[in-house]
Amino acid sequence: MNHEQDGFDVFSIAHRETARAALAAAFGSTPVGAITAMTGGATTASVYRVEVGQRRYLLRIEGEPSPLRNPHQYVSMRIATEAGIAPAIRYLDEAARIVVIDFIEHQPLKTYPGGPPALAQALGELFSRLQATSIFPYYVNYGDIVARLFAHVRRTGLFAAGVLDAHVERLELLREAYDAGASTLVSSHNDPTPNNILFDGERLWLIDWESACRNDPLVDAAIVLNQFARSRELEDALLTAWFGRAPDEALLSRLASVRALTCLFYAGVMFSASAAASWAKDDTDLSAPTPEQFRLAIDEGRLIRGAAGTRHILGKMYLASFLSGVAAPKLEGAV
Repeated sequence: MNHEQDGFDVFSIAHRETARAALAAAFGSTPVGAITAMTGGATTASVYRVEVGQRRYLLRIEGEPSPLRNPHQYVSMRIATEAGIAPAIRYLDEAARIVVIDFIEHQPLKTYPGGPPALAQALGELFSRLQATSIFPYYVNYGDIVARLFAHVRRTGLFAAGVLDAHVERLELLREAYDAGASTLVSSHNDPTPNNILFDGERLWLIDWESACRNDPLVDAAIVLNQFARSRELEDALLTAWFGRAPDEALLSRLASVRALTCLFYAGVMFSASAAASWAKDDTDLSAPTPEQFRLAIDEGRLIRGAAGTRHILGKMYLASFLSGVAAPKLEGAV
């Protein structure tokens, strides 16, 4: 094939033949049409939309393995696919870290029929189904992974010595309470942010299983609540659909602790990104905008979606939520 006409040029040289072999295995001799690199989200994987025949598919190539790589993501993805929670898998090579799945033509979640109350109920039902699947493999204690990530942030030098001491103290108290109230572990996505929940006009799907493994049932609940349920009424609707009963004080008390842990986790994700972009060091200022102020800054172009500075500010907002319990920022449109 002429080089200029080869649609596989969109892939890096390292991935080109792997991608070509994956699509051949998935679709045989059916001609491959346009291939488009997808951007957005916080994943380190390379993601492409591929047209084959009259349909679209998603080809995803995971980045180079790291010591923190979850080894169970593909097993978890298969289980979720078999349960009808994740898009159908057309090809999977775990050794090559490449997968081809159906492409979901998604619509904004704000267009979900019935508005936020109906979406809250649908989300609760979706995650109830996920937690009822065949159990995902176990990877790591959630409190431990949060602590490891936050320890990494402190080593980066982003913040001056002592600035994060209050966060360290609170983290240790929360980890003790978290382990003492341990629940029966269930299949968990562990990163159910708006970018990873798709609406096709009829139903919801979960994508991006990099973090999926067996975990505390309240971790997914905490993240979904922070992103989608901004009132007590929506919280109650979501949790009732999720757990099959209205939340009692015991559940809400433990949930508050888990929500704080998830806030520190996402602070760590954001600060890791700003550190990788060589953001300024020895910061002593932890002040952060409110979610409303942050959203306005994005809308007015004073903050750029996905930029290192924007992620750094998001990290500070999550730190504030971790310490005070104020509403965590939404990730949709910010990263």
